[in-house]
Amino acid sequence: MSDRPILLYPHPALKTPAARVAPTDPDVAAIVQDMLDTLKASPGVALAAPQIGRLVRIIVVDVSRKKGEEGHGLVVLLNPRILQQDGPRIIREGCLSVPDYTGNVLRYERIVVEGTLPNGLPLTLATSGFEALAFQHELDHLEGTLFLDRIESLSTDLFRRKR
Repeated sequence: MSDRPILLYPHPALKTPAARVAPTDPDVAAIVQDMLDTLKASPGVALAAPQIGRLVRIIVVDVSRKKGEEGHGLVVLLNPRILQQDGPRIIREGCLSVPDYTGNVLRYERIVVEGTLPNGLPLTLATSGFEALAFQHELDHLEGTLFLDRIESLSTDLFRRKR
C-alpha cells in the first residue's frame, strides 16, 4: 500500500457521487490503507476515497493531526451519513483537492454521524467544532460536492491562499 496522488479540481471524479461499499468487499482494506497513507503524507486532517480516485463511500478523519484539536482521534467510516445537525455558522474552509483557495461556507457546529467501521460494526458519533466541520466536508466529497459548490458569492466568499 502507499500514498496516492490527491486529485485536484476540476478532475471529474471529484464531481461524481460515490457508490456504497460493503465491509466484506475485498478491496476495502487496501483502499483504507491507501487513504491512511495518503492522509499521513498530506497536510490535511481528513480524506474521502474519491479524492484518491476511488468512487466508494469511505472517509478517514483525524483532527488530532491539527495542533490544539482533539476529537475522536482517527475515524474510518464506510457509508457515513449525517443523522442530526445543529448550530449553523459560516466558516472559512479549504480542501486538499482545491489547494489554492479557501472559501466561506455554511456548516453546522454540531452533528451526529453514523457509518460502518471497516470490520463491519456500526458506529454513531456526536461531534462538534472542527471535527464536525471535517466530517461534513468529507461527506460532501462522497456526493460529488466541493466546498466551492457551497460558496454563496464567488466574488466575496472565495479567497486565494497566501503561500
